[in-house]
Parts: sequence; structure tokens; C-alpha cells
Amino acid sequence: MNSPANGPIDVILVGVGHRTVTYARYAQTRPDEMRVVAVVDPDPVRREQVSEQFGIAEDRRYEWIADLPAEQLGRAAINGTMDDIHVETSLELLERGYDLLLEKPISLEAATMMQLQRRADELGRTVVVCHVLRHAPFYSAIKERLAAGEIGEVVTVDMAEMVAYDHMATSYVRGRWRSEESCGSSFLMAKSCHDMDLMSWFAQPAAPVKATSTGARKFFTEQNAPEGSGSRCLVDCQIESTCPFSARRIHVEQNRHTFYAWEPLEHLGRPPTTEEKLESLRTDNPYGRCVWRCDNDVADRQSVAVEFDNGSTGNLTLVGTAAKGDRTVHIVGTRGEIIGSLHEQSFVLRRFDAGPQPYTEEVVSTVPVDDGQYASHGHGGGDLRLVEDFVKVLNGGTPTLSTTSLADSVNGHLAGFAAEQGRLEGRWVELSELRS
Repeated sequence: MNSPANGPIDVILVGVGHRTVTYARYAQTRPDEMRVVAVVDPDPVRREQVSEQFGIAEDRRYEWIADLPAEQLGRAAINGTMDDIHVETSLELLERGYDLLLEKPISLEAATMMQLQRRADELGRTVVVCHVLRHAPFYSAIKERLAAGEIGEVVTVDMAEMVAYDHMATSYVRGRWRSEESCGSSFLMAKSCHDMDLMSWFAQPAAPVKATSTGARKFFTEQNAPEGSGSRCLVDCQIESTCPFSARRIHVEQNRHTFYAWEPLEHLGRPPTTEEKLESLRTDNPYGRCVWRCDNDVADRQSVAVEFDNGSTGNLTLVGTAAKGDRTVHIVGTRGEIIGSLHEQSFVLRRFDAGPQPYTEEVVSTVPVDDGQYASHGHGGGDLRLVEDFVKVLNGGTPTLSTTSLADSVNGHLAGFAAEQGRLEGRWVELSELRS
């Protein structure tokens, strides 16, 4: 195992889905700072593909964490396993001596999340949660203005996540996160624990104390199925050619959300042909099902309310039928306000003015101005900036304002868990109930 003084940070990849591979690409961008030395994944096809992509030796490819040697292979692990085993796998990696870059959500419940935090503290391990939006230039620039006091003390944080209808159909109606029973996570925590984290981050130094929400699954139901629709887009649907949710249109013609749609064909070990894609959608591919007749049970719209310990408030609107996906924010302080759109990569900062005009206004563009090596990656350019900060932390450097500790990440998660519990029970839920 290397040390910061004699070369790049060695990391192992655990669970090599889309997110893990994205973060691991930092090793290709900055090989002098990070090196991938081992992979753990039960899927032999993914395991071998990733090994070839990152040049991992054959004797460093493992099916399970339990197969890892007792001696550490690297300084840290990137844990991108499925949500329901985040805590289980993280605890095992911590016990083996690894620091962690942990994909969100931390856990599917408060109790195990707090267990992980306690054990990480006891072992003195670093755990950084992948709240990549903190590192996107749009959000980091807003946080810098808040931290500088440019709009005074935060009074309220109003946020919205407009999930594009094709993304909603892919991930939360047909896909992996469609059912709380099968994936263990609510729509709010699967899609918007990012946003709950941002809300808590923007409100600092205040901390959330209670939350609630309202919402339900109202649109993607069989009762709303149009006349002529069937069970599968390419089998028995009479309106497939004009349906915006057509699996052929989204995944074959527009080539969108392909990482998920063609997962059933990964066993081929090569890119599938168009006919193979169509045949998959006709038969057993879950992404070929009619959106009105799936086994989805998560909400498709939700409104969240949060109260902080200084009396400030937070609100999040989450909806899954937007024509264009976007995240928006409107923060009001005691001296001004900030209003912005992630999609537009800009925000407006207005301040009270004692002069002839009621306020001054500044438009801030946050389009990345570097050489573009990070701009092409997801989450507003935050993905690889997150990994850059993680490596900096492990090397003993000063992290940016965006870097989160595990203790810091817990606040946004607890607010999200409380909001979802409040939705189901029709009440405000105190975060102290969940901390214990």
C-alpha cells in the first residue's frame, strides 16, 4: 500500500456500476494522484470490463469483499454498491482499514446510518459521501456567496427538482428504484437526497430539527393508461409510435438512459445490435414495459418542508413529469436573495439597496471555465471535482468548501428520512427521534 509521500493514492473499486466507474475515471485524468489497483464485483462481465479499462491485474479481481486479502491493497475504497448494502459493505471495508468514498444515499434508514457514523468515528476512518452537487460550480459558487454573508443570514431555502419524464420512466417507474419494497428507498431519498443535503448545507450554521412532506403516486398508474396502450411497448401497444414514453423512442432512437436499459444485455460482452435491443424490449427487459402497467409504488410528486434550529425554513418540490429536467433554487436572506437554475448554469444575486433603486442585481455565470476535463462529466461538472477533493483530504490537504464529512452528510439524510416518515404518518417528525 502506498502513502501520500511516495505516489498516487491507491484505491479499490467495490461495486462497479455507473457511479463507481465515473469516479474511478479520475485515475485516468490524474494518474499522478490516484491509481485503481483492485476491483470487487459479483458480476464477472462488469468485473472484467472494468479491469481491462483500468489495467487491473488478474490477481486483483475479486467477487466479494470477503475475498480481499487481509493486507490492505490500497488506502481507500470507492463504494458504489446498491443502496441496501451500503452500510454492510462500508462497515466491512472500514474494519479492513480502508477510508471510503461512499455513494449516496448513505443508508436506507436512520438507525444503520448512525451505526456507520459511530463506527467510522471509533476507527478514525475518513468517509466522504458522494454529494457531488456540492462540487458543481453552480452550487459551490452559491455556497461561497452565502458563506461570505452576501445576502445576510439565510431565512428560507426553496428548492425544486424537476425530473424529466423520460428519466422518471426509466429509473422510477420501469427501473431499479421503482418500488420501495424492492429497492428499499423512497422516491425522495433515491432521487433527492442530493437536494436535501444542499438544503442543509445552504442553511448552515443552522441545523435541521424537524421535517414533514406530502405527496403520492398519482400519474403513473393503470387508471391513467390511455386507450390502446398495452403491457409492453413493442408487443401489444397500439399507440407506441405516438407515445412519449415509448421504450423504442427513448432507448433506441434517442439513445437515452442506455446504461440502465441495456443492462439485461451485458452478458453479451459487447455493444448489442439494434435488433438485439428491440428483441430485448419485446421480451423480458423491464425497460420495455408500459409505464402505466408497471409494479412501481414510489411517489411521483412530493413537497417537503423542513424547520431549522434558528427558525429558518426549507422547502423542496420534487416532481417526475417535467418536460425538461432541472434543479432550481431560491434562497432568501436578511439582506438579499439568490435565484438560479442548474440547467442554465447561472444565478441572480439581489441585495437590498438604500439608493434610488430598491435593490442591486448581479447575474453570475457558473459555466466551467477550466480546460473542460471535468465539464463533460455529470452532475453539473461535480463528479470529478468530488474525487479531487477526496484525494486532497486523504493527502492531508485543505479541502474546499464543498467537501462534506460523514457527520455533516447525516443532517440532510435525517431531514429526508423525517420528511418521508412525516408523509406516511401525516405529521411533523423531529430529527431527534431518528438520531436515537
